[in-house]
Amino acid sequence: MKRLSKLLTVLLLAFTLVGSMGAVMAEEPGYGSAGALADDNLILAEMLTYAIQDEYAAEAEYTKIIETYGLVRPYTNIVKAETKHIAALVPLFEANGFAVPVNDATSRVVLPGTLKESYVIGVQAEIMNIDMYNRFLDQELPDSVRIVFESLKKASESHLLAFQRKAE
Repeated sequence: MKRLSKLLTVLLLAFTLVGSMGAVMAEEPGYGSAGALADDNLILAEMLTYAIQDEYAAEAEYTKIIETYGLVRPYTNIVKAETKHIAALVPLFEANGFAVPVNDATSRVVLPGTLKESYVIGVQAEIMNIDMYNRFLDQELPDSVRIVFESLKKASESHLLAFQRKAE
């Protein structure tokens, strides 16, 4: 019960921080997980675009946090994973005849005031990322895309746990 109480407190703080100052990544309508979760008519090209945008955003955020706060965990591990996630998505664009979106995520990064706030925001970002992949996995997908989305969702679940531990 005490652990559940801590988790609820962390989530409440995350929603408060996101509501009052925005996420670490300045979300635009139609970009990344926020765009995917607001899109009522998902098609494969859009799902791949939202996915890679969200992975670009995470990589840019975590890189900026490392530049600002130093070589801190879990960012040092997770930023490497985000690079691998992007690399897993690129061949799906090519295989399906879609152009790979330009990575402009570094221009969208807005840092929180403290490292502790970044962990709480990381929790929310991973929750949104998992929700995005859950929506995608409810759709008809080519097997190659489904496998990558399932893998990326599983990785986000691991990242979520790491951020939750740090946020507590």
